[in-house]
Amino acid sequence: EVQLVESGGGMVQPGGSLTLSCKVSGFTFSNYEMSWVRQAPGKGPEWVSSINTIGISTYYGDSVKGRFRISRDNDKNTSYLQMNSLEPEDTALYYCARGRSDYEYWGQGTQVTVSL
Repeated sequence: EVQLVESGGGMVQPGGSLTLSCKVSGFTFSNYEMSWVRQAPGKGPEWVSSINTIGISTYYGDSVKGRFRISRDNDKNTSYLQMNSLEPEDTALYYCARGRSDYEYWGQGTQVTVSL
């Protein structure tokens, strides 16, 4: 059974940092690109970032470029999203997804709230 389990969300003040983790099982992690997608209240899903299979190539949406950093550890079957300089507009449910554009599997999401 394919599983993606996100963790690391929480509440943080503007300017703060959080690191999200996505632990996967049920498939060969190193064979797949991975992505992070977020959904803010009342809005549609927004692609945040993707990473290739060996972690060399990374891609970011314009709204997070320069503030977020995606990475992966293929030995630990885990993808990470380091988020710095967080803004209230970053408040959303953050999902880990398998693939770069055709997301075959998603996790349950982890909530990130940026507020004073």
